[in-house]
Amino acid sequence: MQIKLIIYYIYYIERSNLMLELKNVSYVVKNENGEDKAILKNINLKIDERFVAITGPNGGGKSTLAKIIAGIYQPTGGQILFDGEDITDLSITDRAKKGISFAFQQPVRFKGLTVKDLITLAAGKPISVAEACNYLSEVGLCARDYINREVNASLSGGELKRIEIALIIARSTKLSVFDEPEAGIDLWSFNNLIKVFERMHEKTQGSILIISHQERILNIADRIIVIADGEIRESGTKDEIMPSVLGTGAPCSVLTENI
Repeated sequence: MQIKLIIYYIYYIERSNLMLELKNVSYVVKNENGEDKAILKNINLKIDERFVAITGPNGGGKSTLAKIIAGIYQPTGGQILFDGEDITDLSITDRAKKGISFAFQQPVRFKGLTVKDLITLAAGKPISVAEACNYLSEVGLCARDYINREVNASLSGGELKRIEIALIIARSTKLSVFDEPEAGIDLWSFNNLIKVFERMHEKTQGSILIISHQERILNIADRIIVIADGEIRESGTKDEIMPSVLGTGAPCSVLTENI
C-alpha cells in the first residue's frame, strides 16, 4: 500500500509540473489542387522547462506549431493540454485568459494608443507611470523616451519588438510564445534582444517558447526541439542537439549565427 502511495505521489508531482502537452497534433490544409497537404504530422510534445527553443529549416512547420499552441490556428487532429486542461478547441482569446501569450514576427502597430496605454491593458489593471517604466527598463528602453509615444510607424522594428516583450512581461503569463523574434531587426537591436531574453530566462516564473534559427538564442535554451517536414526530428539539451544542428547535413542546416 505504501509503495502504491509513493508511485501515485511521484506521478502526481510529474503531472502537476507539466505545463503544455501536445498529443498527436496534426495540421492539414488544401493545396492549390485541392489535395491534402500535411503541415504538421502527429506532433507529440511536452513542455515544462523555463526556456524552450524550436528550430529547423524554413517551411518545416515551426511557425504553424507556435500558432496552434497560441490558438491562432486550430489543429485538424490531436489534443492540446495546458496545465492538464484540454484547450484544443479554445480560441486565442480564451487561451490568453488561461495564461498563454503570443508575440508575432511582425508586431502590430496601434495608432492612437500610447506605450503606457498598451502596458496598462497588458497588465490587466491600473498601473502607475513608474510601474510602466519598470517594464520598459526590463527590455532596455529608456522609459522617458517611450512611455508617452504612440505605437505607430515612427517606431522601428527593434523598438516594437522590445515593447511587445514588455507587454508580455507585464502580463506575466504561464507560457510566452515568440515566433522568430529576430526577424526584421538590425544587429544592434538583435544584440539587445538577446540580453532581454537572457534576463527573462533568469527571472521568469513560467515558460518561454521561442521559434528561432539564431544560434545565440538556441544557446540560452534549456531544451532545443528540431522540426523538419512537419515532424519532430530531435529533442534535447543544447549540448545534445547543437553539434548535430551545426554539423554538415544537419536537419537545421539553415541555422544562422548573425543577423
